[in-house]
Amino acid sequence: MYDSFLVRSDSLSNFEENGKVAGFKFSVRIANYRGMFLSLHNGYYCEVDGVSYPRSAQRLEVNGKAPRSFEDLMNHAVLEHWDMQDEAFLYVYKDGGLAPGKHRVGILESSLGSYGTMPGMDEIVKNPPDPSEGGSGKTFNVCYYDLELQN
Repeated sequence: MYDSFLVRSDSLSNFEENGKVAGFKFSVRIANYRGMFLSLHNGYYCEVDGVSYPRSAQRLEVNGKAPRSFEDLMNHAVLEHWDMQDEAFLYVYKDGGLAPGKHRVGILESSLGSYGTMPGMDEIVKNPPDPSEGGSGKTFNVCYYDLELQN
């Protein structure tokens, strides 16, 4: 439903830390028309050119704040909201970043339910599922984009 909306086509670039290319980043939007409190965002299944990158290699730059891990967001961003129209950047750590040219990027957003509690929710909050186990919110399948590296 939101496939064409999730990633801006001209946003793929490498990023540096301490003078070295530490990985790549691209824009993302939330796949929920209501937006979401960041503590409910569980990360992404992220695949680039057939290689998947775990949530532990990902950071999210949102609401004008420096990139944060999803663990940090889930534990400390309880009252911070990400609105549907607001762009964020998904940072993925990969030594040396991506090579120049086109890349096939696949993402699947994972979020925890935001409509109240149900039996078993305590366990899900304490031990969130890995994003590769399936999507939630308004996307349930990996969305693919052909993006060209901008730097």
